[in-house]
Amino acid sequence: MDYSLFISDVSKRRRSAPTREITKIAYSAAGKLISLAEGMPNEETFPITEINLKLLDGLNITLKGDELGAALQYIPSQGFPPLLETIRDLQKKLHSPPLWEMREIVIVAGGQDGLSKALEAIVEPEDPVLVQDPFYAGAEVVLAPHKVELLPVAQDEFGMVPSILRDVLEGRRLLGKKMPKIMYINPTGANPTGTVLPIERRKEIYRIACEYDFIILDDDPYHHMYFTDEAPKSFLSLDTEGRVIRLDSFSKVLSSGLRLGFITAASPLVASIELHMQSSHLHASTLSQVIAYKLLKIWGHEGLMNHFKRIRGFYKQRRDVMAGLAKKHLHGLAEFAVPGAGFFLWIKVKGVSDTWRMVMQRGVTHGVLFVPGAGFTADPERPCNAIRASFAKATYDEMNQALERLAKMIREELAAAGNCPVIQNGNT
Repeated sequence: MDYSLFISDVSKRRRSAPTREITKIAYSAAGKLISLAEGMPNEETFPITEINLKLLDGLNITLKGDELGAALQYIPSQGFPPLLETIRDLQKKLHSPPLWEMREIVIVAGGQDGLSKALEAIVEPEDPVLVQDPFYAGAEVVLAPHKVELLPVAQDEFGMVPSILRDVLEGRRLLGKKMPKIMYINPTGANPTGTVLPIERRKEIYRIACEYDFIILDDDPYHHMYFTDEAPKSFLSLDTEGRVIRLDSFSKVLSSGLRLGFITAASPLVASIELHMQSSHLHASTLSQVIAYKLLKIWGHEGLMNHFKRIRGFYKQRRDVMAGLAKKHLHGLAEFAVPGAGFFLWIKVKGVSDTWRMVMQRGVTHGVLFVPGAGFTADPERPCNAIRASFAKATYDEMNQALERLAKMIREELAAAGNCPVIQNGNT
């Protein structure tokens, strides 16, 4: 592929910082290299002498001496080299990507940072961008300043519909309109709907991407939190042409406060993102990267897979409780599909065309917060009858109270619109 056709003009104009390139050389040089080049502080001035972390399984991580010094120091923008190697091995085992030798990895400061940098490496002002509808609001805030033309592709209970995607693309081609060069998608545990894209749809979407020549930005933070019988197969595992940018995050599976994610993509695309990092925050937190590396090293691949299995069970139980409570309290008032992955229940309210005012005004009055569905649509001005509810963190009692209050809010909203009488304590 000719990646120059996809990389934005701003990205093409970025130049590497000599000091950053020297840091990369210093870390990769074999043997003893005396460097007077970098503007690194002396580790002897750091006030921290030891860090101890205790894991849930009773194991300990201790950082001290030279290892702690390295964890508190500058590193190459691409990432902490030992962690990079560990992630390379992990990606090969999990996805078996075709064309592995032409791909690279860069560690970013969380999934949102990776999303922002990946989009800005490709998107030009007023570009058309394909998105599933509804889609993650964090992508919209990145795209909005570029005044892009969002091309929404409808989804059903299984995610984006390939036939609709093809219709959108073919319609633009017939009209002679500018064709998109990137599609943004959450294939597993889509935020906000919780859908899991079946393998046949993934294959068909990838075939369409090849036919119409666009990049797939696969934002997949819930990949390991699936509740389906089989583990989802990634777009990266299908990528025989090098047109997938895969974005992973440690936020949902290790710690959101570590602020660590990683991008796997063709080398020219990763190089553009790395140059952007050089001009922004230099690199993701070294301390976070060293902690993640030590954790993955202690666990090994089997230990990490066991951890993923544990959190899948944890969130699946919470999903089941939330779905049961929603069925109990919202019967006749709303409908929802039980999510196949992720953190969210996507609730569609009956008889209320737009939930924005109800959620933002009545919600505060009733002591409960949700996200109105319009915040996830390609056209936020268009009325939306949906609500996103998270089952990740609230206690079961809080879930019960929240959905009970939501039911009361809906009844009041319907009554105010003259659609039904107010129900008090279950009685009309």
